[in-house]
Amino acid sequence: MTFFPALQVHGAESDMILAIVDDYSPTAVDERGPAMRVFFAAAGPRDAAHAALAAAGVTVERIEVDDEDWARRSQENLAPITVGRITVYPSRHQSPVAIVIAPSMGFGTGHHATTRLCLVALQTIDLSHAFVLDVGTGSGVLAIAASRLGAARATGIDSDPDAVRSARESLALNPDARGVELDVSNLMTAPLPRADVVTANLTGALLVRAAGRLVESVRPGGTLIVSGLLTEERDTVRAAFSSMELIWEAEEDGWVGLGFRAVH
Repeated sequence: MTFFPALQVHGAESDMILAIVDDYSPTAVDERGPAMRVFFAAAGPRDAAHAALAAAGVTVERIEVDDEDWARRSQENLAPITVGRITVYPSRHQSPVAIVIAPSMGFGTGHHATTRLCLVALQTIDLSHAFVLDVGTGSGVLAIAASRLGAARATGIDSDPDAVRSARESLALNPDARGVELDVSNLMTAPLPRADVVTANLTGALLVRAAGRLVESVRPGGTLIVSGLLTEERDTVRAAFSSMELIWEAEEDGWVGLGFRAVH
């Protein structure tokens, strides 16, 4: 009989649990009322996640779940199972998009609110046949996500060679992401290609400085998604893009994401 290494977690907020265990590559999460089971592919990552949760004061125990129990439960009317930032649905539901990101020093794993805001914004747009430019690509997650969401091609640029190297490692882990290019390029000095959708997860100050170049990089009728700005920077950044129509806005944990449409 096969056994799956897992953790049984009690009495902690699910968001906190997922944030901690996500660094250890969980394969599935099964919520059972006040308790949660987190599954792993091997005992090593499970034990490391156990240590991290225990250090955070979470009540947690190591368990082994046999495959017969898992198979039996899979035939019942189970609710969707969340795996980190990805949700696994029963086959009767549309399958979600799964993205693998190589560990790096850059943002882009989805832990940071600015990345999540950009991912949400991308999913409000029909990317079919679109060319997406991701400025400040970091881990490459937005360019990869754009491809997985239907973009014909996506280019991620970053001035940091280490970030681009990490992004290429991430791209190699996502064979379903096609038409993605990742290049070292300076937003302020290098020519920018014109794209149907441009994402720029930067800083509020850099967004203001680069506003003119970002606006010029969006094709007529295209969309610009910006994040990385704090709530108190919102009005200043909005004013810097006053030539564009504001079509989307969201806030999370003191960070803001804005979506604009090029009107000319």
